[in-house]
Amino acid sequence: MSQALTPSHPRTRPISAGHLRAFEAVARHLNFRAAAEELSLTQSAVSRQIQSLEDEVGSALFLRHTRSVELTGAGTILLRAAGSALERIDAAVRQIRQSAGRRSVAITTWASFASMWLIPRLEAFQREHPDIDIRIDATDAAVDLATADVDLALRYAVPDTIAAGAIRLFGEQLTPVASPWLLREHRIATLDDLAKVTLIEAGDAHRTRHLEYLTWQRWLDHYAPTPTGNARARSKARLSPQRWLYFNYASQIVQAALTGQGVALARMPLVAESLASGDLVEPLPAMRLDSPLVYWLVLAPRSKTRPEVKAFCDWLLREAERTRAAIGDIPDPDTVDHID
Repeated sequence: MSQALTPSHPRTRPISAGHLRAFEAVARHLNFRAAAEELSLTQSAVSRQIQSLEDEVGSALFLRHTRSVELTGAGTILLRAAGSALERIDAAVRQIRQSAGRRSVAITTWASFASMWLIPRLEAFQREHPDIDIRIDATDAAVDLATADVDLALRYAVPDTIAAGAIRLFGEQLTPVASPWLLREHRIATLDDLAKVTLIEAGDAHRTRHLEYLTWQRWLDHYAPTPTGNARARSKARLSPQRWLYFNYASQIVQAALTGQGVALARMPLVAESLASGDLVEPLPAMRLDSPLVYWLVLAPRSKTRPEVKAFCDWLLREAERTRAAIGDIPDPDTVDHID
């Protein structure tokens, strides 16, 4: 049954913020008991806080049913404002606590980049700055730097989709790579030789805009074009390998190539170290293909002036410069930004 509140006069004074935490928890769980457990309060205490808040607001925030609750229109409006406000408050408090204790830098990036590029280099930063703690949040979901508890994001996008002020780390090329022992067994000197081996690629790239550039189809369209027909069908017809092997993550693709399971179409920035060490080999080095995707550094506005964040970004840009040199990447000056 809904709960109607009929104030005798319009309310104009600001509400007290004390009950907003209980409101946000109930709205998130749509359950008073679950909210009470999260807040370490009794269910009746949470119910009283919600009732007091509704009295202050002058409108019902929840429709209370026998076994559940749901947000009213007023509750939805309040949650939209309260949720983001509480996130900002929590982030500010964490930042204050951090500044009073150990120095730390929080980074968000996607899992393959973290495991293949960032983490192998972190030891060098830790040697230079042993007093700075590092926290890496590896997720494929882009987080809002204005509210999330992170200082910077490392992202992968085409230039026209990245936020203003992003700093270009490096671009990328795609190249076939394989383990040296696979190449000892199967000589690959021409495009036709790829038919003798398993080909490895991203399984979901065909369903995602821009990631189509990571596929053998795109590579074949460039190096073995045909005039007519469906692009994917043409590629498969032109090249019929022993088998196809698909993975969702770049780290899995490269791991399969490292263990000799086939030839992968790899992203140069992520395999430059393996190529330099000889763990992977480019069988067709003259057939690299430029990708429109770029690796970026994006700073949270509130973190730009913190010395530890500045130190990490300076180190990160030096490492990015080494990667650019290793892969022969010459950036367009118009796409390069600088840290204030």
